[in-house]
Amino acid sequence: MDEFLVASETRLFDSRAVAIVNLSGVTVLVVEDDSVLRKRVVARFEALGAEVVSVDSVSGARGLLSQRSFDFAFLDVNLPDGQGTDLLVEKAFPPATGVIVVTAHGGVAGAVDAMRLGAVDYLVKPFDISELGVAIDRAQVARRTTRLGEHRREESESEGLFFGASLGALQVQLQKILEADRRMGAELPPVLIEGETGTGKTTFARWLHENGPRAERPLVEVNCSALPESLAESELFGHERGAFTDAKATRLGLFEAAGGGTLLLDEVPSLSLGLQAKVLTAIEDRTIRRVGGTKSIAVDVRIVAASNRNLKEAVAQGQFREDLYHRLDLYRLNVPPLRERGEDIFKLAERMVERLCHRQRLPVKTIAPIGRRRLLAYHWPGNVRELAHELERAIVFEDGTELGFPQLGPGGDEPPAVQPMPKLDWLNPEYDFTGFSLERAIDRFVQLALQKTNGNVSAAARLLNVPRDYIRYRLYGPRTKKSDSSAGQ
Repeated sequence: MDEFLVASETRLFDSRAVAIVNLSGVTVLVVEDDSVLRKRVVARFEALGAEVVSVDSVSGARGLLSQRSFDFAFLDVNLPDGQGTDLLVEKAFPPATGVIVVTAHGGVAGAVDAMRLGAVDYLVKPFDISELGVAIDRAQVARRTTRLGEHRREESESEGLFFGASLGALQVQLQKILEADRRMGAELPPVLIEGETGTGKTTFARWLHENGPRAERPLVEVNCSALPESLAESELFGHERGAFTDAKATRLGLFEAAGGGTLLLDEVPSLSLGLQAKVLTAIEDRTIRRVGGTKSIAVDVRIVAASNRNLKEAVAQGQFREDLYHRLDLYRLNVPPLRERGEDIFKLAERMVERLCHRQRLPVKTIAPIGRRRLLAYHWPGNVRELAHELERAIVFEDGTELGFPQLGPGGDEPPAVQPMPKLDWLNPEYDFTGFSLERAIDRFVQLALQKTNGNVSAAARLLNVPRDYIRYRLYGPRTKKSDSSAGQ
């Protein structure tokens, strides 16, 4: 009797098999023409708690599969009426079925071909009966991995960009970049994305990567404004062991980690001028040098730089290197603010409401006519990110099936008119500080900054060197202060 038939039914499983001994509720199809082996395999799966159905031919399996589905299939290759792999070629098994192919010694090449056709594992005869537990374990992992991949694709599709008429020109630009990328093949030039905070620059960068020739390679995102200056170079370019006190081992930088893929440098003006020079060298020479290293390391990475500032103005102010700006400025995308997208905001809001309701496991709500007027009238200083926050707030707190967004005000919470500034007499050295109020003084500074920027909150915040949300807090109070958590389109 063959070795695989000698194994005792009471033999202990190995450590991996023990983890999956309970197959309660799992259905298994066994397709095997050797009656003795078929009985042993059925007995093993039943001992693990599975519901098992067995047949001895391709036609028998085909008939069963036309009537029902199975979680797993144990499929012999050589059967009396054909090859078991014919069922894989015919796609007789649904995608959710984990197929384990069994082949005779010397048939490994055929088993590998079967895996290319969709099988998740294979066993070679003779095998120990306890190996079934390990094979099922591997098949379980493969099924979960496949499902997670499907989920990620579905999520990516459901969260795809909504362009609409207002972003039509931007969509054309993106398509032109993709066409150029496909022609160039390997060495892809940088892309510069400019736009106000919250407009979805990161989302556009992801779309460009996921639809481009490097979609199967990594996308590494780094927020440059969140990198401490003392660690930024090490994070981007890596370091050698002993390069500094805490460098106990060599570490790859993000340029190397993104090898073959895309590196998104978000808020790139936050990098110091010295580090900007090294980024320029990495782009031009396609090499980097780790901190503490002496060797140049070749890197193949596509740079996408994003900025909420106009880099040309930053260059004029001496805050960004002109040579790096020109290197980044070959492909430029300007993402318009939400307030300039007109009625496209309705369709975008509807898509986001549907996604948010699905995430919260709630019935999908609609937007009432008053809600549409408020959405259009509001000035959206926080752009798409703020829209996502307001939609989520409305879904959670508003009763009924329609959303009216009363938090946006009766007709859209327009910013207060900028009042002419009175004479700043308290700046006079002879000013008597009797009755002086620091709070009122701060408000006057805010008003002056808004007056100089024609009511642009973000520009006023930059003038005063404070966060944009601080200006909004001074204007509207605590109710409108936003979270810094990101939200895509």
